[in-house]
Amino acid sequence: MGPPGALGCLYLVLWVGGWGVTGLQEVSIGKFTELRLNHSTPTEILLQNIPANVSYVLFHVHTRYQNVTVSLSKIPFANDSLTGNDAGLLNVLRAEQTVCTWYLESVDLNQVLAIAVTVPYGDRDPIPGACNLEFTLDIDPNVYLQYNLYETVITFAPANLGYARGSLAPPCDVMMDEQSRWRLQYDVYQYFLPENNLNDTILLAHLDRMSMVQQIISNGIKTVTLTSSDLTKVSFSSMPGQGVIYNVVVRDPLLNTSAAYVPAHTYACNFTDTMDNCYTLGKASTKVFFLFCSFFGLFICFFGHRFLKTEFFFMGFIIVGFLVFVFLTRVTALGYDARLALTAACGIAGGLLFVGFWWRFGCPFLCMLLVGLVLGFFTSAVLFFTPIGGYATFRSDTIFWLTFACISLVVPVSLVACARILNILTCGIVGSYTMVLAVDGFVFTSLAYITLNILKRAVNQAFSNAFTNVPFQTNDFIIIAFWILLAIGGISTQLYRERDKAPFPPTPYLLWTRDRERRKTNVLDPSYHIPPIKDRMMIRLAQLRDFFRTEQPTGERTPLLL
Repeated sequence: MGPPGALGCLYLVLWVGGWGVTGLQEVSIGKFTELRLNHSTPTEILLQNIPANVSYVLFHVHTRYQNVTVSLSKIPFANDSLTGNDAGLLNVLRAEQTVCTWYLESVDLNQVLAIAVTVPYGDRDPIPGACNLEFTLDIDPNVYLQYNLYETVITFAPANLGYARGSLAPPCDVMMDEQSRWRLQYDVYQYFLPENNLNDTILLAHLDRMSMVQQIISNGIKTVTLTSSDLTKVSFSSMPGQGVIYNVVVRDPLLNTSAAYVPAHTYACNFTDTMDNCYTLGKASTKVFFLFCSFFGLFICFFGHRFLKTEFFFMGFIIVGFLVFVFLTRVTALGYDARLALTAACGIAGGLLFVGFWWRFGCPFLCMLLVGLVLGFFTSAVLFFTPIGGYATFRSDTIFWLTFACISLVVPVSLVACARILNILTCGIVGSYTMVLAVDGFVFTSLAYITLNILKRAVNQAFSNAFTNVPFQTNDFIIIAFWILLAIGGISTQLYRERDKAPFPPTPYLLWTRDRERRKTNVLDPSYHIPPIKDRMMIRLAQLRDFFRTEQPTGERTPLLL
């Protein structure tokens, strides 16, 4: 490609003179350039003085969510252009080429803030996307990203070995030995943006940490290494409202060289939706639901063992509500609000059944096993929230759920001999965690994914392949401290208050039958003279019936005969 002509020089003069924000924009190798793109006039990007040791140049442009089109020609064609908010093209240089040109155009009608960079690579570096057989571009170095409520999936095209200018590209699928592209390996990296920050300038400022190989290795979190025989597809847990940047580094272990793909980012939400967009995440029904749960949870945290029926109602609500929500999600097509309403109704029924069981039978050990299951479930969820949950062994649903169930059972079985301690621990830990869920409805916190990841896996079979890494930033550490203090305070308060009391009160049904017999035989007891409840109800009904009955007049109503 030759040097720019007279028209290109005129564009450069106009841009330098400040006659417009569009036209010709000159960039430098390896440096990020901030751009203001318009829909009406494309921007020409010019890179000059490319060194001779550079064999190919990767150019990419990024915006927060608006789509831009990058192409190699003024009139974009399908095989030399790409549209997206993270879009890049790779130029394989000719023998004497020192200049590259790209064209940018905003798809959005408004002016768009973007950032662009050119990254050079030598003839020994792998070429990202050079063995593309799936996407439109002949050489596609882009990381493609799709997300839903449960998972975020990235895909990319396989790379090829590097080669010198003017040489023929190595074949992609002729050989599968160590002298072919099958020796290449792919490291997938993840980088979390600051929590609760949707600002475009923050995103663009952090993209430089995930665009070049050394910065990616220093700042990103390596989640998995793929070989050339693996599918070039990786899934992650979606975190609506949390910005995440993904990129892939392809390595040549024989030559000890590497290259980076075009980074892709997501907030797992839509900026342009009228309802439930990135700024108004979280349905009102969810916030109300967890606010009510947090009020109950806070009460249980400090007074659960003393008010045993209230605690049993809350634990029954949790157990039945979780099972019903999973069932409704897997087997029905109901909307979210309908499922949440049915979950609340069934949870209330489950809580009442638990209280009724305790009132009638009063078996503390059986009740504590059910209560301990809630603590065991939560303990198992915390364990799989740690890096242990990322082990490849647990990608098998059978192994995961068997391990999860065993841990959930070990906790209540090992502590059932100390039933009061088990009950108080459950009240303090589970009750205080409901406050974390309530806070997550208004301020993003990764701690909500302790239980949310388990729920996602229970309702979505494909979620077993997703990586569940989460960021830990300032908000999370503050909420962890608050949660720990709340749990310790609740447990200590209940242990101190119950230290001299019986582990559990007598069976409510036995107390009721004993009081009933006492009232029947003890004539000195004032309650002895109170009619049974059946007679009292009949008396009340008679009084209510008399209230609506009109009074009949008395005396003679016919005229007197004279």
